[in-house]
Amino acid sequence: MTPRIPKAELPAELKENMIKQLGTVPEPVEVGFNNPAVALANLEFGARVAEWDAADASLKSFAHMAVAAQVGCSWCLDIGYFQAQNQHLDLAKASQVPRWRESDVFTPLERDVMEYAEAMTNTPTTVTDELAASLLDRLGPAALVELTVFIAFANLATRTNTAHGITSQGYSDACEIPLAARSASSGAASGA
Repeated sequence: MTPRIPKAELPAELKENMIKQLGTVPEPVEVGFNNPAVALANLEFGARVAEWDAADASLKSFAHMAVAAQVGCSWCLDIGYFQAQNQHLDLAKASQVPRWRESDVFTPLERDVMEYAEAMTNTPTTVTDELAASLLDRLGPAALVELTVFIAFANLATRTNTAHGITSQGYSDACEIPLAARSASSGAASGA
């Protein structure tokens, strides 16, 4: 699919850095650069989000992928799986995120984090007091605040990409285990 907004030319240095990091320039960045101030602010905030370390990186990766699967952002699933490989996360688990409810590879905490991510993604949100209290007890306040804002940022990215018509760029093609398809009976409420 071609993005709904044409790609803009990036500054040479940024383009070179993206190619060094990822092998190609991400389409969301190219589309975003139609408004450089917005694109740069988004890149800066994304870099800051990546520096946070109160919550476990694998939990955040699974949460982002759960949001992407629910929203239908194939670009985010693609890059998320690629990043999971580069972060040396369990790829068998990462490949099962789109069907986490049916899979038996996740711990109870990982399941609750993905449930929380989906509950935050629902419109309106469906986070329960019980789920939040359970996560607070197991993660602590700093990690839960971080996880919550991380999931909100994932929603920003996934919804922006899908609205712009941006789809998978093939980042996950380098990975050996294919992503599982999201089942129709996932139990997640669809957003409006």
